[in-house]
Amino acid sequence: MTEQIRDASPHPRARITGVVYLLYFLTAILAQLMVSRKLDAYGNAANLIADGFYAVLTLLFYRLFKPVNRSLSFIAALVSLAGCAVMIFGLFPRVTLPISPLVFFGPYCLLIGYLVFRSTFLPRFLGVPMALAGVGWLVFLLPAGEHYLSLYIEILGILAEASLMLWLIVMGVNVQRWKAQAGAA
Repeated sequence: MTEQIRDASPHPRARITGVVYLLYFLTAILAQLMVSRKLDAYGNAANLIADGFYAVLTLLFYRLFKPVNRSLSFIAALVSLAGCAVMIFGLFPRVTLPISPLVFFGPYCLLIGYLVFRSTFLPRFLGVPMALAGVGWLVFLLPAGEHYLSLYIEILGILAEASLMLWLIVMGVNVQRWKAQAGAA
């Protein structure tokens, strides 16, 4: 089993992860544009597609970060998938959930930031803003955070996630270090 993990090249998977991340960004932006123009049905459809991309992204991140810490990667995946489920249920007006998806996506970004920071195959400087974005999403849930800090939190979140996405698309991962970390796991 360990040899299969060591022999599998993470480089194409890392780039695919970055492309799925980009597809998520583009469909989420499209959904926001449609909803802002009162095209709610199309916006909800685009949001559903974006949520599907994010669920796939979650599974890809789980596989990518499994060598760093299998348990934390699994917990991060569960938290993110729960957030995706809450977002999907929120698209239906008859289903009201008393919880924000940010309750899940804040800890998810924190965990991904930690996993990036602890990995040897991605630069540590990508993990810090991801973790800060996770804290920001949790601060956003506070009454004062939503009004006074929302623009800064959104900018931080977008920059942190876009940086990781672009790094994965352009640079991928350090294959030798990923294999070494997978072999040690």
